[in-house]
Amino acid sequence: MRFLIIIPAHNEESNIRFTLHSLQHQSNKEIKVVIVNDGSTDQTPEIIQQFTKQDSRFETINLEKSAHQPGSKVISAFKKGLATQKLEEFDIICKFDADVIFPSDYLETIANAFSNNPKYGLVGGLLYIENNGEWIYEGNSNKHHVRGPVKAYRKEGFIQMGGLRETLGWDNIDSILLENLGWKEVVLPELQVKLIKIKGADYTIRPAEYYGKYFYFLGLSRSLTYIASAKEAVKSKSISFFLHIIRSYENCRQEKLQLKITRDEQKVINSQRWKMLRNKWLKI
Repeated sequence: MRFLIIIPAHNEESNIRFTLHSLQHQSNKEIKVVIVNDGSTDQTPEIIQQFTKQDSRFETINLEKSAHQPGSKVISAFKKGLATQKLEEFDIICKFDADVIFPSDYLETIANAFSNNPKYGLVGGLLYIENNGEWIYEGNSNKHHVRGPVKAYRKEGFIQMGGLRETLGWDNIDSILLENLGWKEVVLPELQVKLIKIKGADYTIRPAEYYGKYFYFLGLSRSLTYIASAKEAVKSKSISFFLHIIRSYENCRQEKLQLKITRDEQKVINSQRWKMLRNKWLKI
């Protein structure tokens, strides 16, 4: 199976060399790596060039600098890279980050999973971060969800769901839409990917405001948002945290900010969330 790997990158001079090196030395050699340099002002372009000069499987696209917005910026860069390629030449489409290190058998294991399981639509490993000299599970999500930095899609499923959405919450929207289309999202725990820097470190948005916007752009109904906000408030042991999330969500509703999902997709997402609520919380 042939891989198309798209890597959005902005000011990743400290990390991207490790990512590209780990991809260059994969046991599966059937890859095309497109690095989208999104207006980097450091040495990122020069590092990318070192790989594109020595390996014909690597190429780069240079974009103008765009404002940082969680979700939309990185997917916008991803789509611009994707648009330069002929999808019919590939079997698997990957959206990878520029600050991860893959084990040498990562792509081979992914390819085998897709080949042996025709209903697999989204596959990935688990993220690990360094802590006191040891690599430990990052733990920022459940172990059944493929995280944004390591997404690998079966091309057919990717096309059926209409690709990725330029919005906050895109990496949950994709799995929900794929599941609704009959595809399975699968995490392979034996694939341990090293995350060089902790996600979200560059965000200037306040956590409560982030959650409010996230719930809004995910398309959640008001009732589901209030339940989800209460859950986050319990974690932080703060009533004010709940109120700030709700205020952020309601502000988005009042401003009627544009969603990147259709009404039908919004219904699917809400139905899935209610189902998850019944199964996990109410045990119905």
